[in-house]
Amino acid sequence: MFGRSFYKTTKLSQCCFKSTTKNPVDISSHNDSASKMPSSTRFSRAKVGSFIQEEPHHENAFSSDAFLQSYLKRTLPKDLMDSIELDLTRFGERCATDIYALGQECEVNPPYLRQTTAWGKRVDQIVTCQAWKTQKEISAKEGLIAIPYERAEGEFSRLYQISKLYMYSPASGLYSCPLAMTDGAAKTIQSQNLNLPEAFSHLTSRDPQKFWTSGQWMTEKRGGSDVGQGTETVAVHQGGNHYKLYGYKWFSSATDSDMTLTLARVVDTMGEVEGGSKGVSMFFLKTRKPDGTLNNIEVVKMKNKLGTRQLPTAELLLDGVDAELISQPGRGIASISGMLTITRLHNTTSSVGAMRKIVSLARDYATRRTAFGEKIENQPLHIQTLSRMEVETRGCSILLLDLARQLGLQDCGQISDMDSLLLRLMTPVAKFYTAKSAVATVSEGLECFGGQGYIEDTGLPGMLRDVQVLPIWEGTSSVMSLDVVRAIHKTKGEAMTAFHSRVKNIIELASKSSALEKTSSIISKSLSDIISTLQSSPETVQPMARDFCLSLAHTYIAALLMEHAMDTNCPMDLMVVEKWCQRELCPVAKYGMERYSREMGDKEKELAYQLYDKDATFPPEYIR
Repeated sequence: MFGRSFYKTTKLSQCCFKSTTKNPVDISSHNDSASKMPSSTRFSRAKVGSFIQEEPHHENAFSSDAFLQSYLKRTLPKDLMDSIELDLTRFGERCATDIYALGQECEVNPPYLRQTTAWGKRVDQIVTCQAWKTQKEISAKEGLIAIPYERAEGEFSRLYQISKLYMYSPASGLYSCPLAMTDGAAKTIQSQNLNLPEAFSHLTSRDPQKFWTSGQWMTEKRGGSDVGQGTETVAVHQGGNHYKLYGYKWFSSATDSDMTLTLARVVDTMGEVEGGSKGVSMFFLKTRKPDGTLNNIEVVKMKNKLGTRQLPTAELLLDGVDAELISQPGRGIASISGMLTITRLHNTTSSVGAMRKIVSLARDYATRRTAFGEKIENQPLHIQTLSRMEVETRGCSILLLDLARQLGLQDCGQISDMDSLLLRLMTPVAKFYTAKSAVATVSEGLECFGGQGYIEDTGLPGMLRDVQVLPIWEGTSSVMSLDVVRAIHKTKGEAMTAFHSRVKNIIELASKSSALEKTSSIISKSLSDIISTLQSSPETVQPMARDFCLSLAHTYIAALLMEHAMDTNCPMDLMVVEKWCQRELCPVAKYGMERYSREMGDKEKELAYQLYDKDATFPPEYIR
């Protein structure tokens, strides 16, 4: 046994010896001579085999998107569509080429904090890569914020902007996040007629040298969406509208922004502050002083996040920050409501954009990957998966585009009462539904690449890590569901009346078409179930809020897809709405109201906390 082992070792050493060259760097010149060598030396260099899997290619984000083109051509006047189609096509190519490459560079070179110089001077410099800075320049030049404020396309300007952002978001390396808050700040300034002309002109500029981005510093150590109770930052009056802010902001995304809107409690002459939501006011501040130093802001640490690592997010200490009061005292929560509409729409845009991108990559890869002797584009089960992802993406797309249409009408002061109510109701519904759908769709999409979908070098896992923030940012799924309930209560049920009227009108038109008769009947039943559920059990609205929100999303999307199919009369659009309606459109009515009763709630808590003993838990011993 020892002899055989020694023999193998000798042979191995001979092989290693034979592979040694005088010039180990230039080994390509030995390829031709290798074929003439004896068989024992033919593999003197390590070989990896001849097969290399072709990687997925990127499609033009506009010209490859049949549904986006179809919706815009149906919705926009022909002359307007003709005028912007060339720009959308050009930008769609950029999102597949140079912009996408910059986005990947942002992923590879995330921001970091340089807190002090080598000599101990505190600088709190957030260092970002050149690609991140270039994304800011691109955003300005492409008018990604400017478009809806220039309003060259009138009431359709917002739809034009969202179409570009939808293509840009999955390629942007998360630069879409600061753009969301920038758009929210610009909308707040404009809609509330705030006296901030300098800020507004910078936020909406197409000049990269003038363009500003804005932060949105709301979250503090108590965290969560309950900013009314969680805000501890105080504002000390300095005269006029000028204050100094003292506090700790726990989660400040886009910390490298030029300005921000934030919340604080005004200290009265007795040194006291009012608690609760009524004590919170909104402030404007520039992040830097005229000399370029930070505005009495200390960057305590950078957040180590699951995803969105390209985006600088930090904990900040505000130590006498110069700020300007821009809301009525105590009206801070009310003042940010318009901002939330914008940022939640951007959240929806990022969700749907990620879904479209993963579907695009997956379908291209299917034409390049062979398994079991055949391209996987010809494997029925794989095609079924791609088809289901496509239907889900189209459903979420039409919800996004419909909201963009309504917001454009609101921007121009032309929105009807029905559209205004639907915008209020369906914005949190869309944020809730599309974010959840994005996580599921991108996860499914990664499976389409097999093991490569799990390899960081491909750039694919980053897509899943990044979309996981979408159900959390701007309010979790439960917070969105409760906001839907709040919208119904605050409008005294008029929001649901508008919902019923819009869907009912579409159903009545579709029922006249033999091709849509069955589909319209399914949607009609779901609509009836939603209304009867709400009317029969108003006391269970909170426990059923998430299922109710899901039912609104499924049913409203079904109606919008049916309306689209009616107008286009395209077989693909007819198939999409039929497939959409194969799901349970109204899950809230499926199991009866006892599912949401107080008794069931007590049982569910008992289930969740079975054998839990708070006094028997252990604090973490390892501190990261």
